[in-house]
Order: sequence, then structure tokens, then C-alpha cells
Amino acid sequence: MTEEISTITDMSVTTSSPAAAASSNFYFQCAVVVIGVVGTATSALIIYALVASKQHRKHVLIVNQNALDLFSSFFLAITYSLKLCNIYLTGSTGYWLCTLLLSECFSWSGTVGSTINLAVISVERYLKIVHRTWSKKHLRKWMIYSAAAFAWIGSTVYLLALVFPTTKVIDGACYPYTFWNSEMAALAHTIWGFVLFYVIVLMLFIFCYWRILAVIRHPASVMAGHGTSGGSSYNPIQAPSSKQWFW
Repeated sequence: MTEEISTITDMSVTTSSPAAAASSNFYFQCAVVVIGVVGTATSALIIYALVASKQHRKHVLIVNQNALDLFSSFFLAITYSLKLCNIYLTGSTGYWLCTLLLSECFSWSGTVGSTINLAVISVERYLKIVHRTWSKKHLRKWMIYSAAAFAWIGSTVYLLALVFPTTKVIDGACYPYTFWNSEMAALAHTIWGFVLFYVIVLMLFIFCYWRILAVIRHPASVMAGHGTSGGSSYNPIQAPSSKQWFW
């Protein structure tokens, strides 16, 4: 009798586990759709505010950052909406849906481009604040526009080159980033992506903004030094404000 009860219990747990997993996956996908919609609306509102205030030409990289976030959030909502539909993939249409949308290729492309653009913004701020004279002489508008375009082109080429060789449709289901030539190739790509888009970018952020902070704090330390010594030769009106340092 005890063995029969334990067998029935094991069977009920086994049969209920897939249903519970499917339910949790459904709620997760719904949450991601909501996040994508909110992110899309927020980024679109920021871009509208920049254009309406006629600041979009002055802050090209900021506009580009929000455009990349808008792109990523929009396709994130589209991708997970399609996943909720459980489409059976067949033919060329199914293949393209798998590689471009269900693989999250476009949403990840926007995310990678956003990371690249953030690094470019850090370098631009660093040059304009730490090396003001050099940036006035050598930093041109075409360089800024080229860097903004590279964030789009570089991220798109990277994701497309990654998704096509490693993604397949089998029995109507999409298997993205699954089929590698070897386990070593998959591991090498994982390590390379982590170092490039996390470690190097984080080190760049720390260096640039640490140097920016040091330069911004320097006028304040000069003012404090003159104040304690009783000198009056330093004119704070002539010192650049924090807004001038950044913009």
C-alpha cells in the first residue's frame, strides 16, 4: 500500500512539473513583453523631448543612445510576443523568423550597440574635459557621426555573423546559438564576448570618469586653497562651471 502511494505521488509530481515550468515560462515572457513596451515608450519620449527642445544636434551620441535603446526594447517586445504565440516554424519564413526574431538577434544587436555607444560617450566626455585644447582642435563632427554609425553597423554585423552559423529550425522549433563547430569554439566566444563587452568596457568607464572627476574637482581644490590662505587673486567667476565641463 505504501509503495502504491509513493508511486502515485511520484507520477503526480512528474506530470505536474512540465505544467509548472510552462506556466512560469509564460509569466516570464509576459513580463519581458511589458519591459519591452515600457522601454520603448520611455526611449521614444526622451528622443521626442530632445528633438522638441532642439537639443538633438548638440547631443548626437545621447540621441543615438536612446535610439539604440528604443530599437532594442521594441524588438524585445516583438520577439517575446512571438514566443508567446508558439508558432510552428516551417519553410523559409520559419527560418527567417527564427534567425532574426526568435533568436533575439535584433534586440541583442541594439544592446551591443548601446554598450559600444556608451563607451564612445565616455571617450568623448574624457577628451572634451581632460584634453579640452586637443579636442577643440582635432575632434570633428564627422568623427562623432562616424562613431554613432559604427555602434549600429558593428553590432548588427557581429550579431548576424553569430546567429546564422549557430541557429537551426528542427521540427518546427527554433534553436538559436546552439550549433557550434566545437565546444572549444563556443567557450572561446563566450570568454571573448565577456572580456570585450564587460571587462574592457567597464575598465574604460572607470578610467575615463575617474580622470573626469579629478579634473572637475581641481578648480574646487584651487578655490579652497586660495580661501584658506586668504588670497584673492583667484576669480571663481572665470572658472568653468560643471555644465561647461560636460557640454
